[in-house]
Amino acid sequence: MKHRGRYFLLFAFMTGFFVLAEGQETSYFPGFQSYMAVNPAFTGSGADGSLRISYMNFYPGNHYNFHTGYLSYDSYFDILHGGAGFFISNDYLGGILNDLRGGMSYSYFLQAGRELFINAGLSASFYHRGYNFGDAVFPDQIDAMGRVSLPPSEIIENANATAFDAGTGFVFIYRNLTGSFAVSHLTRPGLSISSEGKERLDRKLSISLMGDVFIGRQKRFLLRPIASFELQGDFLAAAAGADLSDDALAANLVFIYNSNKNLNLQAGFSFRKERLAVYYNYRFNVSSHNTFMPFSLLHQTGIILSLNKVEKRIKFRTINLPVM
Repeated sequence: MKHRGRYFLLFAFMTGFFVLAEGQETSYFPGFQSYMAVNPAFTGSGADGSLRISYMNFYPGNHYNFHTGYLSYDSYFDILHGGAGFFISNDYLGGILNDLRGGMSYSYFLQAGRELFINAGLSASFYHRGYNFGDAVFPDQIDAMGRVSLPPSEIIENANATAFDAGTGFVFIYRNLTGSFAVSHLTRPGLSISSEGKERLDRKLSISLMGDVFIGRQKRFLLRPIASFELQGDFLAAAAGADLSDDALAANLVFIYNSNKNLNLQAGFSFRKERLAVYYNYRFNVSSHNTFMPFSLLHQTGIILSLNKVEKRIKFRTINLPVM
């Protein structure tokens, strides 16, 4: 049993590549609280300067050791006629694979009509993929008795790669409807561990649509239907659900389906008090053609902290993103 941790590490590494193969990278889809990294047009759309910190644990309870941390700050700046901010994320996959991303984004706000508002955004970032095979155990090292022999017959070097990345996007707001689309990885950054460097991230197309429906005579509750779509290479994912909120509490429910025939369900809640909001989301697998797919897929928790207030007489429509 002393090699049990190494076996888990090997399985985590293999499963990690399966996860990445779905979309070539770790996906937080629909992930509206990290959407600035996907669509820079959302930068500063909430007006107030907001610090967002979130933590995600993938496949919890299975010892796969897949974790992601995300941090961002964005705000509206009158001198820029739009929003600006930065983001950084770290995907830690089993101790063998690590994706570090960070960058800055800007969004220009335009009032195109009496009730039509358009945000156009652009982001510039870096994408670093690191490998550490020092503690990995490969199949040729395990004998019939389950013992591990070191070193393996084939030595794999820790060939890390760093590349420049860019993205662009638009947000359209008309009355109570908000639509967006974005294209990520415009430069198709190369993150191959081979010397040839031919493996590149495919461009990602992201589309979302939201609506605001107030409930009750006093319009105390806000129901927000949500639909999202994501396409990267041959991988396609679609999500549909809703978010219900008042001034202090919110709850959300969203179904997610992808081209690997996985149907997932995510549910969550949030609590807001003055400048601080705390949220939690849980995602599990409803059905899958893959018998190895775990039931628990994701735990996500985070905080949103308003660091500075922006003058409310600004000439654009603010967007209150769902806390998911």
